[in-house]
Amino acid sequence: MINLIPLEVGNLDGIVVLIVLVMFGPALLFLIIGIVLSAKQKKKAAKVFFILAGVYLLVSIGICGGLMT
Repeated sequence: MINLIPLEVGNLDGIVVLIVLVMFGPALLFLIIGIVLSAKQKKKAAKVFFILAGVYLLVSIGICGGLMT
């Protein structure tokens, strides 16, 4: 029987970069949006984005960090 699934993998640097982007990208984007809204004197909306950035960072580090180990 022919083995159709290769057992050796090549360079996985791209997957690591993708996981890191998923881990920190949206949280960084929410943080930047919060800073911009804070500068425009929209304090309540800025607080919401800061909280979203923190929650997303905690969840993504938990999930993506678990995948990376």
